[in-house]
Amino acid sequence: MSASLAGAAIGFALGLGLLLVWAGLPRNRRATLNDRLLPYLRDAPRPSRLLASRQVGGTGALRVLAGPVVADLGGRIESILGGSASVKRRLLRAGKAPDVDRFRAEQVLWGAVGLLVGLVLGSVIWLGQGGSVVRAVLIVLCSVGVGVVARDQWLSHEANVREQRMLSEFPTIAELLALAVGAGEGAVGALERVCRLSHGELSAELGRCLADARAGANLPTALQGLADRTGLMSLSRFVDGMVIAVERGTPLADVLRAQAQDVRETGRRAVMEAGGKKEIAMMVPVVFLVLPITVLFAVFPGFAFLRFSI
Repeated sequence: MSASLAGAAIGFALGLGLLLVWAGLPRNRRATLNDRLLPYLRDAPRPSRLLASRQVGGTGALRVLAGPVVADLGGRIESILGGSASVKRRLLRAGKAPDVDRFRAEQVLWGAVGLLVGLVLGSVIWLGQGGSVVRAVLIVLCSVGVGVVARDQWLSHEANVREQRMLSEFPTIAELLALAVGAGEGAVGALERVCRLSHGELSAELGRCLADARAGANLPTALQGLADRTGLMSLSRFVDGMVIAVERGTPLADVLRAQAQDVRETGRRAVMEAGGKKEIAMMVPVVFLVLPITVLFAVFPGFAFLRFSI
């Protein structure tokens, strides 16, 4: 009985093993359409996002609705103030894209902020002091004008600050270029090395010149673009010196060192002039505050003694 049970168990185990082996063997089945197309579609590039339908909502819908109004107000500011050439020039000097329409839109936004501030101030004055409505309207209009003009002045400030940074970076960049050229590098190689090793406004402008040169323009034309985008005479002389050195083959390292020294001397003179102006300004509190107090302390004992004697 036990022998028959053991044989049955062994037979069951063998049958189960054969069944598992048969289930694991690959079977010939007909390939489906997905199996045939999958190898060709696996590495296909993603479709362009421009073809995707984009739903506008929230701030995007507000931007779409307010865009024509802001553009129309920007056109009105342009017709009143004018000066598109000056704005484009200052945008280039500030390192921004010469997009006058965008700048006019920013002026409109600054004017809107001034409008809100003017409404608050006008309402406080009108309700608190009980003044006329004309005064509140004048305050609102002046606030709008101040906001529009403030954006224009801020652009000039940004351009001046950027040019001062470039002027402070210029001597170091010129020395690095002179070292690279003296070590045997060409003009383009020296510019690439300096742009790779330095960071700042001037190195970014030099990198833009190199990008223009790689795009097909020759190096003198690309450097002339640097002089056109900035309003610094030192950079203009630097560009002229590099252009002459590249075209005529004059020693470039000596020219760069001389220009760096000139810029340092110009900065030293500017510091001396600023110190002279500050010295005159410091005389104002001395003359009108310190000196009268000193005279008072010197004269007061005499007056007190005369009063005591009388």
